[in-house]
Amino acid sequence: MQQSIRSKDFSWPWWPAAPLYPYGQRRTLRREVIKDTLWTFDQLQGILYVVVPIRMSVVKLEGGGLLIYAPVAPTPECIRLLRELVAEHGDVKYIILPTISGIEHKVFVGPFARQFPQAEVFVAPSQWSFPVNLPLSWLGLPAKRTHILPEDSSQAPFSDQFDYATLGPIYLGPGRFSEVVFFDRRSRTLLVTDIVVSVPERPPEILQLDPYPLLFHARDNAFEDIIDNETNRLKGWQRICLFSFYFRPNSLDTVPFPKAIKEAPKAPDRSSKNYFGLFPFRWKQGWKQSFQALSQEKRLLVAPILQTLILNRAPVETLIWADWVANWQFERIVACHFDSPIVAKPDEFREAFSFLQKRLNGDNLEKNKTSYLPEEDLELLREIDKNLTKLRIVPPSVEQV
Repeated sequence: MQQSIRSKDFSWPWWPAAPLYPYGQRRTLRREVIKDTLWTFDQLQGILYVVVPIRMSVVKLEGGGLLIYAPVAPTPECIRLLRELVAEHGDVKYIILPTISGIEHKVFVGPFARQFPQAEVFVAPSQWSFPVNLPLSWLGLPAKRTHILPEDSSQAPFSDQFDYATLGPIYLGPGRFSEVVFFDRRSRTLLVTDIVVSVPERPPEILQLDPYPLLFHARDNAFEDIIDNETNRLKGWQRICLFSFYFRPNSLDTVPFPKAIKEAPKAPDRSSKNYFGLFPFRWKQGWKQSFQALSQEKRLLVAPILQTLILNRAPVETLIWADWVANWQFERIVACHFDSPIVAKPDEFREAFSFLQKRLNGDNLEKNKTSYLPEEDLELLREIDKNLTKLRIVPPSVEQV
């Protein structure tokens, strides 16, 4: 009976709309970042056990009530934890969808808004859907209380407490990218979605609740047992980060699929949880150094996929936007993924985009194009970039003009 209650508490029945791990069962961790002012709600999301946190921020409004930035799955557990804040600090008044392309954020907004029928929903401008561009109401957002964020942030109903700035849209052929970052003047906190991250050395707490994905990727081959210890949790997390950022880092060899199938029967665990023994990965020496380049000194990082496939198609616009954001006097950043909160000042935020300035200046175009990230780890992303441009699927980047 207890297991049934717990499973129902974590239930997310609409997972087929975005079929990502952990599918229909999602735990939620609430954390108070600033007492009686700012909270984060963490869940998990990923593919093939490459899982990272996905995070919602909740900010108390000066006049009472709450603002939600980037909702997560409204499971019974998540809503119960949020209603505890509502009981103490007032109703959810505003729900913000700060991105236009991230289905992992967009899919939750409609179901979340239905839990709080008094809340007004504000979405980033230039929303789109693929393969058919549908009205927002067809995507589940409540038609009568969904609004586009005003271009001028002073016109928003929460302008007495928040500034915001929109990057984009950056046009990418069949799609586009945009993100809206919010600055809470009261708490001196910058809320961001995907634009910058910080990679922690150790796995975030939400991953520790079910460490199986960490242990799965800690192995060096299909023949190793799944063994739960701190060393393997750390090892698995660091490799998951390399998968997340590079897809195929230089230190990873993929085992040919016929060979992986041949090895699978020899695996100690052939359950569906272990993908029936399939493990088509081989890690080479050097993977630890690649991870250290990502996580060194807890620096702010623009994810490699944004660097190589998106922002390099609008470098001037991105730098102007980053300069504008850096005028705000924030002391911390809460991002939707990886580490949070991040202690960071405006100059550190601006420095994260220095790779674009170097490209515009023509510096290091053949070597070290993304500052301190190992160029060899970016080979697959560079190849994707070239192929997309060659096929005229996306416009050329600044290096290709």
